[in-house]
Amino acid sequence: MNYDDPAALAQHIADQERPLLLGLDVDGVLAAIVHHADQARLSAGVADSLAELAKHEQLHVAVVSGRSIDDLDRFNFDEGITLIGSHGIEIQGRPMEPLTVQEADRLAQLTSLCDRAMHRAGGGAWVETKPASVVLHVRQAESVAGADALTWLRPLAESVDGTEIKVGSAVLELFARSGNKGRAIHDLRTEVNALTAVFVGDDITDEDAFAVLGPSDVSIKVGNAATIANNRLRDTDAVRDWLQELSVRFG
Repeated sequence: MNYDDPAALAQHIADQERPLLLGLDVDGVLAAIVHHADQARLSAGVADSLAELAKHEQLHVAVVSGRSIDDLDRFNFDEGITLIGSHGIEIQGRPMEPLTVQEADRLAQLTSLCDRAMHRAGGGAWVETKPASVVLHVRQAESVAGADALTWLRPLAESVDGTEIKVGSAVLELFARSGNKGRAIHDLRTEVNALTAVFVGDDITDEDAFAVLGPSDVSIKVGNAATIANNRLRDTDAVRDWLQELSVRFG
């Protein structure tokens, strides 16, 4: 596996046309993957680097995460950074359109299914509820039982009309309303008139964001999983180093 040198990749991005949009996922990118989402912490120095980058008038920094906006608030990101949560469904400072009666009913059905799947997975499994989706987490469950619960849950969720499903690492997220990081990046890019877009992600759902980037943009996969991204960083430590290098070049 070939990984990019953080300093060289930072210089490559600094050489691109501006204004520039920099979008980043959180878990597996700005924070190491942990057993439970509540235990996640930003890598040392990352918050400072992002805050410095957000000061640059030709650079717009956005965190684009599957986490809800309420959950993202716990990281205390600089106020100059745009926070987009729930895979693009939520944007900080902008009220989310209320769920329709049909969406609310769909979310209730999906939540009931997730609760049943959680009990099927046993100890360590847990259910996370977001404004328009519900998530089954089985990373802490016994591996066979956890995998069985995910397998059991998916076809039942698919039978609920209008449901959108996203598969993650030991995670299954069920949406009552469609969410897509690619749409979020596309819309924000248009809003800020960015000539170049950069996105950094590590999970399957980040491939949606990579897919909307053009040949002059920069897509960065963290880790060794299969991807359509054209660049790679080894891990969250490499992301931290890259952000430090980038902040120097935009300083």
